[in-house]
Amino acid sequence: MDNLLNEQRKETDSVTANIIRAANPAAAGDLRVSLNAFTFFKDNEYFNKIVDGYTLYGTQLNPQLVYYPTKDLRLEGGVFIWKDFGNPVLKAVRPTFRATWTTGKQQIILGNIRANLHHNYIEPMFNFERVMLNPLEEGIQMRYTGSRLFVDQWVDWQRQQYRYSNYQEEVAGGLTSSYRISPDNSRWTVAIPFQFTAIHHGGQIDTLDKPLQTVFNEAFGLEARRTLDGPTLRAVRFNGYVLGYQDYSFTKGQFPFQYGRALYLNGTLETRYADVMVSYWQGSRFMSPLGGDLYQSASRTVSNPDFLDPKRKIIMVRLLRDFRISDGAALSARVEPVFDLNAKLLDYSFGMYFNFRQDWLLGNVGKRVRVGQ
Repeated sequence: MDNLLNEQRKETDSVTANIIRAANPAAAGDLRVSLNAFTFFKDNEYFNKIVDGYTLYGTQLNPQLVYYPTKDLRLEGGVFIWKDFGNPVLKAVRPTFRATWTTGKQQIILGNIRANLHHNYIEPMFNFERVMLNPLEEGIQMRYTGSRLFVDQWVDWQRQQYRYSNYQEEVAGGLTSSYRISPDNSRWTVAIPFQFTAIHHGGQIDTLDKPLQTVFNEAFGLEARRTLDGPTLRAVRFNGYVLGYQDYSFTKGQFPFQYGRALYLNGTLETRYADVMVSYWQGSRFMSPLGGDLYQSASRTVSNPDFLDPKRKIIMVRLLRDFRISDGAALSARVEPVFDLNAKLLDYSFGMYFNFRQDWLLGNVGKRVRVGQ
């Protein structure tokens, strides 16, 4: 993974950014077993009228068998198990399947696509908590990872509709891209990112008398990072974005605002002890169905569902530290105070996340010949 993509993952608060997988090249006929394990703890001590305070605490496991019919085609099948702590019942048990065809710098992925943080969205566009609350995405994905250009196009088919269903079909999708304009081997890494999301709820074969919903969000910005040689300070980084929101539903009035815009500015110091990130958010009637709760101009709370903050302004400080345990394991810690400039209210959240990802080679079944042949 190139330096630009690593920086994008830091900007999207990736818990998995510093996990380094063993680079075992695949051969046609390889049969492997893989395990993805994720244990999370996030405590939101929020007392504002936009987002509720709550705690997310649990673990998710995804053991799979992996087969390579050719060295460029990876087939994965397994089971996803989700257990929230404090709940004796499993939250989810779902089958998983992914087909990944890699050709040069491009990938086409079908089935359980590489979700959430792999898209490299900023948090106002795509909620970080979806890693814990919406861990699986199913659909199609096309990725390009070059030395200068990164593109991720994806569709997540969230809910399938059938004839006479009493619910709507739900689909989400989008695109992230970033183009590096700085020269190779420069201390400066400068890139221009563009991001887009869309959600649609509708369908024509249900029994509901409910209007369709179609919402777009986009973000355009500038990213810059300067490496340093100091014993403590390793790099400085700036990221700035202009965001937009549009409700293109045929039936208006389903959302409190039809159009909105926002400004998102971030400055980061990368040190040997932790990364310190200061963010400023100014949203004017901004909404993002897939985005982080804190950045909305309309409440998502249980107790104040009708509250609106059309000119939302917040300042956030993030303290981030990743601990590499092994090639396949990492522990991440985060502390995030947030100050609401309109309400004059200080809230905070903190979390800890453990990731383990590894493949083990069982053998090469392609080299075996069936008896009788």
